[in-house]
Amino acid sequence: MSPFPGTGELLAVVCGSAVGFSLALVGGGGSILATPLLLYVVGVRDPHVAIGTSALAVSANAFANLWPHARAGHVRWRAAFVFAATGVLGAWLGSNLGKAMDGHRLLALFALLMLVVALLMLRGRRIERAARYPLPNSFARLGAVGLGAGGLSGFFGIGGGFLIVPGLMFASGMEIINAIGTSLFSVGSFALTTAGNYAVSGLVDWRVALEFIGGGVLGGWLGALGAQRLAHTRGALNVLFAGVIVLVALYMLYRSAQAM
Repeated sequence: MSPFPGTGELLAVVCGSAVGFSLALVGGGGSILATPLLLYVVGVRDPHVAIGTSALAVSANAFANLWPHARAGHVRWRAAFVFAATGVLGAWLGSNLGKAMDGHRLLALFALLMLVVALLMLRGRRIERAARYPLPNSFARLGAVGLGAGGLSGFFGIGGGFLIVPGLMFASGMEIINAIGTSLFSVGSFALTTAGNYAVSGLVDWRVALEFIGGGVLGGWLGALGAQRLAHTRGALNVLFAGVIVLVALYMLYRSAQAM
């Protein structure tokens, strides 16, 4: 597994901690680093196994973070169920397409997606304040947007929070704080669907996934503490983290080009 004999378990925990820490510290976009970390640090060799394993870890982290938001009243459950119902179908279809694609070509597309995420992080969330919740015909809109977001999530094996949050606001008119809390239910559902689809094909490394999840819980706790102390530097942290994503994406494109 790992290029460093005897350190695979430790590397999985450390990488999981890094993802959990970044998610808690700077918000959305952190989980997109899970797949490249599994590939190039932990040493998972098959791109499809890395995607399936990271999807399971993302799902676990999303559901773990859903409970505090639900207790705070930030989850709109009816909207969450409608969005997730169609999104799960999209995630299943998207993950089937992802499994059928050559792994290295899929990684190249994944790297391009990372560049888009980095750009969105640099621009910040420029979403107008919602007028009212729910908007007229919001359930139909939630279903349509959920299907598209779930398809992309399944295809790339990501949680897709950077798509789901604005999608929920556009479709239903909810405030951003509620969209963030509600999105976690869909992130967890989409990623779990993707992981299940990959697991059926034997494309999930369960031991690495558990180690990654354990590290993510620890990293998320540390990141939550750091977020309070570093709140005044959030803008600079976003820029720094976006830069890391760009560098990793360029490296992935380089490696994918060599493999193809």
